[in-house]
Parts: sequence; structure tokens; C-alpha cells
Amino acid sequence: MYVAMLKYANLLKRMLNALQKTILRKMYFDKIIGGKHTAIENLKKGFPSHVRGDVDDEVKELIKYGFILPKTTSYGLQVSLNPRMIPEIERILGI
Repeated sequence: MYVAMLKYANLLKRMLNALQKTILRKMYFDKIIGGKHTAIENLKKGFPSHVRGDVDDEVKELIKYGFILPKTTSYGLQVSLNPRMIPEIERILGI
């Protein structure tokens, strides 16, 4: 079981691109985990203007992988890191 988890972790580590890892790192260090959420527009801050359009697509991919939890609110989509995936995120980011 543990060996299968390690293989899965290594597979995910290779699957995630640099932009996805940067988004995870930004959310991790800003402590946007679980009940604390933020708008996707706030995640775009700090990225170059030519990359900001790709952030939406990458966040949607991270939601599919289960790293990010979506929260629908009356004022738009909010996102936060999945607390159950924190050990996996730390392993991917090398923290």
C-alpha cells in the first residue's frame, strides 16, 4: 500500500507543471487552507500579465486532481487547498 502511494506521489509530481506548483506554493504559504478561501482573481496577482489567463485553467486542473477545493458563493467562485492533501502538497513542493 505504501509503495503504491509513493508511486502515485511521484506520478503526480511529474504531472504537475511549473505554474500549478507555483499556485500550490502561493496558496500554501498564504495559508489558504480549508475554511479560509480566496477568489481566483486574487491568485492571479503576482503573475506576469501574459500568464494570468492560464491561471484559471490550471486552477481547474488542480480542482480535478483534488488539491484545491472549490466553494461557490453568492459573489463568485472561491478556492482553498484541500486540508487532506497537505502532506502530498508538501511532498510535491519539497517542503
